[in-house]
Amino acid sequence: MKNKIIDILSENIEQLDKEEIAAALEIPKKTDMGDFAFPCFKLAKVFRKAPNMIAEELTAQINEKGYDIFDKVVNVGAYINFFLAKKAFAKEIMNTVDTPDFGQGTEGEGKTVCIDYSSPNVAKNFHVGHLRTTIIGNSLYKIYSKLGYHVERINHLGDWGTQFGKLIVAYKKWGSKEAVEENGIDELMKIYVKFHQEAEKDDSLNDQAREWFVKMEQGDEEALSIWQWFKDISLVEYKRIYKLLGMDFDHFTGESFYRDKTHEVVEKLQEKDLLVESEGAHIVPLDDYDMAPCLIMKKDGSSIYATRDLAALLYRKRTYNFDKCIYVTGLEQKLHFAQVFKVIELLGYDWYQNLVHVPYGLVSMEGGKLSTRNGNVIYAEQILHEAIEKIHEIINEKNPDLPNKEEVSRQVGIGAILFNDLYNQRIKDVIFNWDKILNFDGETGPYVQYTYARCASVFRKVGAVELPAEIDYSVLTDDATMNLLKDLTRFPEVIKEAADKYEPFMIARFAVSVAQHFNKFYHDCQINVEEENVKLARLKVVDVTMKVIKSALDLLGIECPEQM
Repeated sequence: MKNKIIDILSENIEQLDKEEIAAALEIPKKTDMGDFAFPCFKLAKVFRKAPNMIAEELTAQINEKGYDIFDKVVNVGAYINFFLAKKAFAKEIMNTVDTPDFGQGTEGEGKTVCIDYSSPNVAKNFHVGHLRTTIIGNSLYKIYSKLGYHVERINHLGDWGTQFGKLIVAYKKWGSKEAVEENGIDELMKIYVKFHQEAEKDDSLNDQAREWFVKMEQGDEEALSIWQWFKDISLVEYKRIYKLLGMDFDHFTGESFYRDKTHEVVEKLQEKDLLVESEGAHIVPLDDYDMAPCLIMKKDGSSIYATRDLAALLYRKRTYNFDKCIYVTGLEQKLHFAQVFKVIELLGYDWYQNLVHVPYGLVSMEGGKLSTRNGNVIYAEQILHEAIEKIHEIINEKNPDLPNKEEVSRQVGIGAILFNDLYNQRIKDVIFNWDKILNFDGETGPYVQYTYARCASVFRKVGAVELPAEIDYSVLTDDATMNLLKDLTRFPEVIKEAADKYEPFMIARFAVSVAQHFNKFYHDCQINVEEENVKLARLKVVDVTMKVIKSALDLLGIECPEQM
């Protein structure tokens, strides 16, 4: 229906193209202002008239042509307000929404997107800070897949660098094979924190750490053997957490994968005369672009993560021929990626324009910033299990006879954490507040999941019923139903906008809005009534709402329990 209105406006306003009209067309907040509204402010310069006069003339013009999809078209100030013929509108919406591929886009067909996310530092516990990149990245993967893109999910593990030199020193001084085998990554974290504590008193420890990393880069057998052992231990934990989250990756190619590919970067920079020696190190000066220089090689000859990121980009472009490469990392890495992307541009690659950094804010609990070095860490697994346990307690209190309580607790507990992260713009900080996160009545994951379960319960109460292809659309013209249907139609454009802006929160807000509109419909419109035509029509509305909620939550990585 929206597209029909765009077509009609396009017929009557030659000065604007359909994209401009679509961008301007609004859904009024109040139903008494119509179903759609078109502001005429942009036309003032074109027509050299006041916007309200333009609106009046265009309204008269549209009414004169007598389009049968409208009950009426009126102008209010500078706006043209469209009141749709509700029965026809309901039919149009239902036929649009009730399709298997509703929301599915085709713009990505034949195109590849690489998304680099999660990327924890090996030998360190997976903390709640890592959850943000994992949750946002996974949602973007699902959103882009929905639009038809082929997506390569890349976990660029932090498995190379001086920190491993620090760990080797710490292990040799304060660790033991028995303790690491028994306690795994917790022991590695313990000795890593101890290294930083001791290095504050004895700076020579940092020199030793650098020496061990140089040994790693030179292929020292002992250094690489210890490093590989630390990496294997870490991956066991990370994969356990990914399984709990219901997520996976196509590639676990970390920094170490590119250690033998950094020489190509150095050679290309030398060929372009971009590499400059500075105090024994090698850099790419970026003063002309108001940026600090990009460090390529340290004075001891070891590479740095910028070098490995550049090598990774060259490899990914060759291997996947991506149309876009997205990095989901913290805001603090904004300068790093600006430098890396600028170096790619200076190397003469025009695809630098297809490189995107998607930053996000911090995670805190009770106001405390998280720090790995100091050991002030909240572990992701701990948070996830705590959410599951708290939901289990709520279910035991509210619905003790619920079948499959453990599975539902997992779905809702994990979903609550994911939704809490994705409900606000990613640049905003995330604060863990259990009362808010687990609220079944607020703008939360449990609320949307409960709405889905409510839809499912409607069908359980009604029993086996076959929904016909055609229904009586005249019974769907009340305000509560129409508002719900109009909201459902927004799904494809919400997905598109979320992809364009790299903002999954738009999907989360949409899911809450649909849930709110459905619950108003559920309250106002009795479903299991004697009139067969009314019952079947309203059941059809419940059915399409279920499908859209499930699809929206899937884009956030959240499952939908049938009962709660």
